[in-house]
Amino acid sequence: MKKSRGRTGRKRRRKHLQSFMDGVNCSHKLEYIKLKKWLKDRGFEDSDLRPAEFWDTGRGLMTTKALQVRDLIISLPEKCLLTTSMVLSSCLGEYIMKWKPPVSPLVALCTFLIAEKHAGEKSLWKPYLDVLPKTYTCPVCLEHDVVSLLPEPLRKKAQEQRTTVHELYVSSKAFFSSLQPLFSENTGTIFNYSALEWAWCTINTRTIYMKHSQRECFSLEPDVYALAPYLDLLNHSPNVQVKAAFNEQTRSYEIRTNSLCKKYEEVFICYGPHDNQRLLLEYGFVAMDNPHSSVYVSSDTLLKYFPPLDKQRNAKLSILKDHDFLENLTFGWDGPSWRLLTALKLLSLEADEFTCWRRVLLGDVISTRNEQQTLNITAKICRVLIEETQHVLLQISQLKMNKANLKKQLALVEALRLEDLKILQKSAEILCNLNMAT
Repeated sequence: MKKSRGRTGRKRRRKHLQSFMDGVNCSHKLEYIKLKKWLKDRGFEDSDLRPAEFWDTGRGLMTTKALQVRDLIISLPEKCLLTTSMVLSSCLGEYIMKWKPPVSPLVALCTFLIAEKHAGEKSLWKPYLDVLPKTYTCPVCLEHDVVSLLPEPLRKKAQEQRTTVHELYVSSKAFFSSLQPLFSENTGTIFNYSALEWAWCTINTRTIYMKHSQRECFSLEPDVYALAPYLDLLNHSPNVQVKAAFNEQTRSYEIRTNSLCKKYEEVFICYGPHDNQRLLLEYGFVAMDNPHSSVYVSSDTLLKYFPPLDKQRNAKLSILKDHDFLENLTFGWDGPSWRLLTALKLLSLEADEFTCWRRVLLGDVISTRNEQQTLNITAKICRVLIEETQHVLLQISQLKMNKANLKKQLALVEALRLEDLKILQKSAEILCNLNMAT
């Protein structure tokens, strides 16, 4: 008897573990019941998707039936979408219409989100607002200590993102003040910086692309945003393909899959062929084993390995700049990119080879010496980047012990750096084989 009970216990544990691997259905949670009812009232017909928690991706949607290629995953009626048209038909509309200079479609949507969140129980969008993330992990929200651990090109973009949001806040303050008649509370406390940051991140990470015609009450920035309740629970995978667009006949936003998906598995969509730095910058997450991932080599790093006394150094740099060979120099899963090797080949040209620079840009072999030196320098850069990455990973593990409040943010940068390390180690292996071959 004891034995069989032990086996049953093991079976139950296995079954429980398996269900957790597949995802834990969350349809019974009150927030999702309310969201589904709210969507149904707006014409959404229940699909085969269920909200679930997954061990590797967190919150997402699972399918209750196997999906075949070209199957319709979800169809969300226009009435469920939050667009600038919806904002203009709200009480904010008349204030947006008369404000000069016109606000951007982005500011209009941010304003609506902040106002609706402030309205609480009175908001018609409450069931949707309740399932939106309370906080985000886009670089603009990361602590300074965490941003400093990002790879150099991403760190620069993170600072640009922070500047963008701050400038948006400063330039929108007067418009926010004009909304005072709508609120009993001071608009300065409602439309504060953290409220704008939250609204900006909501739009930046969750909107679908939907082109709207240009309206005079908005500035000339493209009006291409639509927030899509429920649909925005779908997570990204670089390994799936989908077809997504607004269907003019059904007046619904539709997504069809071009990949198979088993029953009770998580349903993914693809946001585009983005590397992990782009995913972290735009959406606040990284995808493990991302085939599009790259490690970027800055032009400063490139120049550390060349003699400063090279008389043609400035001319070489000028050529690389003119032909756009100082940006997007990378190591990938298949080793150093052609662009990186070409830039290094040109910088490695001897004085008597310099006249051949055009041939280098076309991919010609100039000399055995040039090829060998290029490989040596590439391998050296790769080694240095490996050491730098390992050093940062050590810093992260120490910070995780000392700063418990930053654990989530640090885990994100750690995931990015671990992926970088894998790519660089693979590249080092490829370079070693190439060196042996030559």
